[in-house]
Amino acid sequence: MKNQIRLRFAPSPTGPLHIGGLRTALFNYLFAKKMGGELVLRIEDTDKKRTVKKSQKHIEESLSWLGIDFDESTSKGGDYGPYNQSERGSIYIKYVNELVEKGLAYYAFDTTEALDLERKSHEKKGKTFIYNSHNREKGRLVNSLVLSEKETQEKIKKGQYVIRFKTPADKVIHFEDIVRGKLSVSTRDIDDKILFKSDGMPTYHLANVVDDHLMKISHVIRGEEWLPSLALHNLIYNAFGWASPKFAHLPLILKPTGKGKLSKRDGDQFGFPVYAINWLEEKLYKGFKESGFLASALINYMAFLGWRPQGENEVYSMSELITDFSLNNINKAGAKFDPKKLLWVNAQHIQKTNIKDLIELCSSKNTDIEKGVFDRFLEIVRPRLETIDGLKKKFLYLFERPGINKDLVSKMSSKETISAINDFITELKSNKANKAQSLKEMLSKSVERSGAKFGKTLGFCRASIVGKMEGPDVFEMMEFIGSEETLDRLTLCVNI
Repeated sequence: MKNQIRLRFAPSPTGPLHIGGLRTALFNYLFAKKMGGELVLRIEDTDKKRTVKKSQKHIEESLSWLGIDFDESTSKGGDYGPYNQSERGSIYIKYVNELVEKGLAYYAFDTTEALDLERKSHEKKGKTFIYNSHNREKGRLVNSLVLSEKETQEKIKKGQYVIRFKTPADKVIHFEDIVRGKLSVSTRDIDDKILFKSDGMPTYHLANVVDDHLMKISHVIRGEEWLPSLALHNLIYNAFGWASPKFAHLPLILKPTGKGKLSKRDGDQFGFPVYAINWLEEKLYKGFKESGFLASALINYMAFLGWRPQGENEVYSMSELITDFSLNNINKAGAKFDPKKLLWVNAQHIQKTNIKDLIELCSSKNTDIEKGVFDRFLEIVRPRLETIDGLKKKFLYLFERPGINKDLVSKMSSKETISAINDFITELKSNKANKAQSLKEMLSKSVERSGAKFGKTLGFCRASIVGKMEGPDVFEMMEFIGSEETLDRLTLCVNI
């Protein structure tokens, strides 16, 4: 089908899916949905040494929790599989051999030690070692361009070789990126990158170009770290005689300080997750899901890491993001990860969530709160929620009597205030009112009779019930803890 929009998210399963990878997946998803296109999940597991067995499962479960669905993947299947690169070995052999036969790639037999010596020799001269047309045929490097056919075949039989791309000499490559605009690079600055390794597996440079072509990928949206490879990838497309996809390189996600790329160590340092769901290594790295964040909120926040809509709205649903998303509004500059802003976004999504859905989400994470009181509890505390985990601990004063904060109680006290509280206690004992509105009316009358100030009297009540000047509506709390507990807490504080 002509002009079909097809994108792919192609993570390497070398560890947990970091928020940077999640953001890349999201932008691919938003653009694919916006354009009525298709999205492929491809697992780039060609690096045997670095592949972590449980990583692919973590990637797939993270994406599933966030609602990023794929049209084709290892689990879903599709017309362009296999979708794990480790199962596509014969395909890469075919195409790398095609480049060798065309004279556009060659065998190289240099040892690691020999290449290290070359680098050090260049460094002593104040130069940077680049394996390309400068030196590949001058005899110091060992490859099929300088060896005879017989010597080459003998070395190939020993198996210790790589296949390198033959970068054209002294050309300027012109190419374009949707985010960065028009770019150009001299081939004098491009290595003859390794396309095929001695372990029989391709490198990223070969595999992703071959697979993007065979899977009919129209747009490649990936991280900024791959921008330096864009010239090489264009050269490889040209070598095969293929049209290249359109590229968009996303800006880096920066540390909260704004300096340097965000890493898992920053999560430890600043106290926030960097993975969607839990990841266990030598220790447990808690995920956003387990830390009480809503998937919709994380999606909303990640979309703003490098992209801005035309309007001023900051709270978006997934469907609204799809409607407004545009590659043209992606920023070039790095996006600072702001944990406080994420908490604000999460709070907005908590308020917008249907109460029945919110109860279901929260109850599974807060099994230490009795089911009989959970619905009423959530109704009271909802306006103050930033996350949905550990709610009993956050609002422990609604379940257990706090210690008396004498300094705060004293600060809230005056002759008139104490008179109003005593009057309120008397009324509460006789009337046993337990609804928030009735309790408010009762306290208002006590304040009026004593000549106290309502605000200060209310502050005394809060100090008595919570032990701090925080928490939900005072009368809602009184209703929740019950009239007997309310009386006990007020009496204890009025008599200190």
